[in-house]
Amino acid sequence: MSAVVETGGADDGTTDGGGSFREPPPPDDRLWRHPSEVAQRPPRSARSQPVRPHSPWPIALVSGLLGSVLTLGLVVATGALDRGAGSAIVREPVPSASRLADAGGGGRGGAGDVVRVAERTSPVIARIDVAGDDTATGSGVLVRDDGHLVTSAHVVDGARSINVVLADGSERPGRLLGADPLTDVAVVKIDGAERFPVAVLGTAADLRVGQPTIAIGSPIGLIGGSSVTTGVVSALGRRVAGREGPPLLDMIQTDAPVAPGSSGGALLDSSGAVIGITTAVAASEAGHQGLGFATPIDIARSVADDIIATGRPVHVWLGIEGRDLDGASAQDRGLAGGAVVVGAVEGSPAERAGVRPGDTVVEVAGKEVTSMSALVIALRGREPGEEIDLGVVRDGERVTVGVELGTRPPES
Repeated sequence: MSAVVETGGADDGTTDGGGSFREPPPPDDRLWRHPSEVAQRPPRSARSQPVRPHSPWPIALVSGLLGSVLTLGLVVATGALDRGAGSAIVREPVPSASRLADAGGGGRGGAGDVVRVAERTSPVIARIDVAGDDTATGSGVLVRDDGHLVTSAHVVDGARSINVVLADGSERPGRLLGADPLTDVAVVKIDGAERFPVAVLGTAADLRVGQPTIAIGSPIGLIGGSSVTTGVVSALGRRVAGREGPPLLDMIQTDAPVAPGSSGGALLDSSGAVIGITTAVAASEAGHQGLGFATPIDIARSVADDIIATGRPVHVWLGIEGRDLDGASAQDRGLAGGAVVVGAVEGSPAERAGVRPGDTVVEVAGKEVTSMSALVIALRGREPGEEIDLGVVRDGERVTVGVELGTRPPES
């Protein structure tokens, strides 16, 4: 039996008395499609307009916008951590709004997401066994496919030999290329003709408190592969005591536990990109169980890049000794805080620029600083030889001092 399509009559959605069917609405006005109507059917607006040659720039623009939004878009790094034959993988920066989406919907993300991130990331996490005056075990993150790992400096402190156990159980001898106690970052190189899997490096620049985190490492050398814990970013810019020497600054705090042996592992965002290198020493020294800390990956990448290129980290140097401006003095002077100069090292950039004891540094290159730690952090993004202005309060007056930054001497 065949149906006759009627082209006239009222559009009331019913059949007429003769049993024939009215013409259906155009495909674009329906919730359903016949398969023959789906294949390469142009949109209605395109059918009602004359066909014009395509200009290439709208296509390029749309492609660029899509590339900047996709959180899984990857590029092979040609700069940081890529000065040799090996290559690193760095995730393209994404708008802050995309990262803020990570913090929604309950914070920690679904279990399936964590499973997928852990499966992708576990192959780039290695166990590092260290022999020296004492034996120690830590973790490392493969950041270049020619065998460079980033780990915590305290893990390899005093090492006479290093053995690296990869995720597949194979073992390789490791060489310490350099370490930086100021940031608790070190680089270990393993040799091999094959190419190794590498982590996707993200950024900690636009992290938000409450954003989900995943910590992955090899705790206390246990058999069975990496250990995974989840949490959120609990705080940013933490100052915590290290094992020895100056405190660790600008640390990420997370409630994802970092167990002993997991130091040097990866702190990840919800997409699986590395946002920090974890350390358990800070947590144990601070006396807070159940907390984890991590060096921001932006700092770790910069330090590792220097170590790979020159064998040692390069830090800018101002050359002052100081203390935090106390709250009462800050209130009396109408300041939010500052770094009080106790002394300027002889021959340092600060001394040459005329910085005096008693000066209070309140601004670095237009950025407010409220403590000695804030001053150190503000200088980390600078390069030796760069000229900057310091905002200084001297004898109750605000003055500007121009300084050419130097390179921190190894012994300082």
